[in-house]
Amino acid sequence: MINLVFYTDSTLKAEPYTTSEIIANNTNNGRKAIQQLIRKHRLRLEQFGKVEFEMRPLPSGQKAKVYKLNEQQATLLITFLDNSDIVANFKTLLVKQFYEMRDELNKRNLNRAMEKPIKRTLTDAIKDWKYTNKHAYSNINRLLVKVATGLSIQELKKSRGDAPTALDLLTSEEQERYKELENKAIAYITADFDYSLIKALLTGGKIQIVKEMEG
Repeated sequence: MINLVFYTDSTLKAEPYTTSEIIANNTNNGRKAIQQLIRKHRLRLEQFGKVEFEMRPLPSGQKAKVYKLNEQQATLLITFLDNSDIVANFKTLLVKQFYEMRDELNKRNLNRAMEKPIKRTLTDAIKDWKYTNKHAYSNINRLLVKVATGLSIQELKKSRGDAPTALDLLTSEEQERYKELENKAIAYITADFDYSLIKALLTGGKIQIVKEMEG
C-alpha cells in the first residue's frame, strides 16, 4: 500500500499530515496546479491551522516547495478538485490512512503516558540494584529497546528520525512489548540478577543462562 500520510515528529504532539506532492501524484494533477490551488484557497485552508511547507531537492539539483497539509486541510483541498473516480478513490484511501495514523499516534501516546510510572519503578530498582553503576540505566534501556524492536537505539534514530527518547520512536505494538520486558527486567533487578543473566533471560539465551547459573 502506498503511504499517503505521515506524522510531523516523534513527540506526544505529533500530528498526521500529507503533502501537495502526494495529492498531485495520486489525482492526476500537476504539482504546480496543486500548489496554485493551495495558494488560491490559502485563507480557507488556514482556518484549520498554518499551511506549512518545506523545500525539497529535485533530480535537477534545484529545490521545490512542498506543502504539508493536516487532515482537515487535505480534505478541504480535495473538494476543490474535479470529482473524478481517481480523486474519489484517492480521497477514500486518504481518509482511511489519516484515521489509521491518528489511531496509531493515540495508542502510542497512551502507552507513553502509562509507561511513566513504570519508568520510575525501573529507575528505583536500578538505584537499589547490587550491580548498579553510572551506566546501568542506559545499558538496561538499550537492551529493552533492542529486544522490543530488533534495532539498536542508533539504528532506530537513523531509520525513524531523532526524538527526545528512544521510546518516542517505537510503534504502539513495540511499546507494549517494551512494557512487558520492562516489568520482567524490574523483577530480575530486584532479585539481584547480574546484567549478563538479565540479558540472557530477556533474549532467550538458554545456554547462556545455564552457564551463568553454574558460574
